[in-house]
Amino acid sequence: MSLINTQVQPFKATAYQAGKFFDVTEQSLMGKWSVLVFYPADFTFVCPTELEDLADAYPEFSKLGVEIYGVSTDTHFSHKAWADTSPAIKKVQYPLIGDPTGRLTRNFEVMIEEAGLALRGTFVINPEGEIKLCEIHDNGIGRDAHELLRKVKAAQYTYSHPGEVCPAKWKEGDATLKPSLDLVGKI
Repeated sequence: MSLINTQVQPFKATAYQAGKFFDVTEQSLMGKWSVLVFYPADFTFVCPTELEDLADAYPEFSKLGVEIYGVSTDTHFSHKAWADTSPAIKKVQYPLIGDPTGRLTRNFEVMIEEAGLALRGTFVINPEGEIKLCEIHDNGIGRDAHELLRKVKAAQYTYSHPGEVCPAKWKEGDATLKPSLDLVGKI
C-alpha cells in the first residue's frame, strides 16, 4: 500500500536545532507544510552534501511556509556533534531529528532492517498531516533541493487550486491543466 494521501502516524522523537534539543511529534507537523528528509547516517559521504544543499535552499522553503526536518537513526546528540564538527552541517538551520529506535523511519517505510539505517526518503506533508509526495532513493543517489522545491510548489498549488493539476516540468507561473474529457487524447 502506498503512503500517498495517508495520515502521518503518531511518533515522538528528539531533534537538534540551533544549539537546542526539543521534542517533535506528528502534531508538530500540523498546520503547515513539512518535508521529512530521511538519510542513512551522520558523519557519512553523500548525506552532508544533501543536507548542505537543503540548508542553502532553506530560505526559499521558509518563504513558502515549509519546515524541513532531516531524519536519521542517529541520536540527537550525534546530530549536535556533527554540526559542531562539519562545515556543511554547521549551515543547517532546520531541525535534525534523532530516531535511534527506528519508529519514525519504520512509520515512513524507509528502514533498512539489517543495517538499522534509513534509505534516502523524501516526504512532503500538507497542513492536515497527509503525505502528498513520497520518493525513496538508493543510498548512493543524492537528491536535489531545487527539484524538491519545485515539487513542493506544485503540491501547494494543487492544494490551493482543487481541480487543477501540474504537468511535467511545471514551474511556478506555468500553465496547469484541468482534467476533463475534452483533454483526452489531445495532450
